[in-house]
Amino acid sequence: MADMNWINEMEGRIPVGGVRTRFAPSPTGYMHVGNLRTALYTYLIARHYDGTFILRIEDTDQGRLVEGAVDVIYKTMRECGLSHDEGPDVGGPVAPYVQTQRKGFYIKYAQWLVERGHAYYCFCEKTESEEEEASFVRTADPCRNMSKEEVEAKLAAGMPYVIRQRIPEEGSVTFHDEIFGDITVECSTLDDQVLIKRDGLPTYNFANVVDDHMMGITHVVRGSEYLSSAPKYNLLYEGFGWNIPKYVHCSPVMRDAHNKMSKRHGDPSYEDLIAQGYLTEAVVNYVTLLGWSPRGEYAEQEIFTMDELIKVFDLQGISKSPAIFDIEKLRYFNSAYIRAMESEAFAKVAEPFIRQAVKNEAYDAAAIAAILQQRCEVLTDIPEKVDFFDELPEYEAELYIHKKSKTDIPGSLEMLKKMSAVFEATEDWSDENILTAMTDMAAAEGVKNAKVMWPVRIAIAGKAVTPGGAVEIARILGKEETLRRMAFGIEKLEKSL
Repeated sequence: MADMNWINEMEGRIPVGGVRTRFAPSPTGYMHVGNLRTALYTYLIARHYDGTFILRIEDTDQGRLVEGAVDVIYKTMRECGLSHDEGPDVGGPVAPYVQTQRKGFYIKYAQWLVERGHAYYCFCEKTESEEEEASFVRTADPCRNMSKEEVEAKLAAGMPYVIRQRIPEEGSVTFHDEIFGDITVECSTLDDQVLIKRDGLPTYNFANVVDDHMMGITHVVRGSEYLSSAPKYNLLYEGFGWNIPKYVHCSPVMRDAHNKMSKRHGDPSYEDLIAQGYLTEAVVNYVTLLGWSPRGEYAEQEIFTMDELIKVFDLQGISKSPAIFDIEKLRYFNSAYIRAMESEAFAKVAEPFIRQAVKNEAYDAAAIAAILQQRCEVLTDIPEKVDFFDELPEYEAELYIHKKSKTDIPGSLEMLKKMSAVFEATEDWSDENILTAMTDMAAAEGVKNAKVMWPVRIAIAGKAVTPGGAVEIARILGKEETLRRMAFGIEKLEKSL
């Protein structure tokens, strides 16, 4: 017998009115891009409609759990600005929010569904679904039409059982998806799926429906791979007499035209992208646009703050077509975010990467960050761009030859000697004075500034491409180190003649 007193009490707890969405990850590892996109869309729908955003941990598949994965979920959501209103750590009116802590709920609802005629006890040895992709042939379950007396006798005898959904033998089921529209499926193509397993735990498909109902979820966002399960979800809602939430099935995120993104194939998770030097804000912005496009006056806009996304996000902008994850496009987004950052904020995120290469604390990380910001696409580019500060790299004298600057080895040697004397006499080692010293020299020699600055920059950096020019690099290095490196350059050039 179903415990109707308990069920009625639970039904009375369900919040009514307003949009309620949930992100329900399984703690099985890092947050992959598709999962992050689901979290974002779920969050944006709730916030756009001034609704409630819920975090639920679906941990019934104990065999796949990864230690520490729940902490990764919290950390990722916190970093991405996805603050939840209800969840395991903050509580709420329909707690608990962890499935294993709700395991006693599902059998009670399953028993009620049996009494309503939409589920049945199955005592057959083969307890799992016989449905197989592309080769499913529906067969009659001998337990499906067992009498109530027979069922009670077997239960009293302690026979192991599962509880299966009773799918109608004829007719069809139609469900509506906000993206794909109305979809009709013949009942003959559906199996009597297991709802409660022999160990008393629910299957994913049953727990999901029960939890969404008990938590008052109004919009269910998930991947399009669940479209095939939606008819059975619909029949469960109808069997219980419950309101059906709005379904939002999102097409997959692909690594190319033929393959879905997969950790097994080395595709990056959110944590991987951060480790690869991408900013959280850029990742969030880009992932939101994987399968969704803004409309109206925002149709051409690409860069959005979270507040802007909340304002403009709508379901009509979600595409039916798969989205291809383009790392070069993400790199473009990241560079735009880096350039737009406040200088102090960029210096803070850049410093750990600067210090990978520049161990000498005498060189100011914030000063180095300032010359990097407009010349950096991802943070992991930084170490190789600034390694010359700690130690002048090995370089060839031919580096002083530059057609555009009209420099050659004899001319560079002469210019380094003259500039060394001028720098030696420069007391206030500032950008202004360093620049003036070089531009005055160019004017006195009747040449363009580049003919002075190129050999100086090569001498003090040992690289043809550097963040910042000769002025900024010389200022950061300091007068003494600049002169020492220029002396080394003079010696190298003299030997090459």
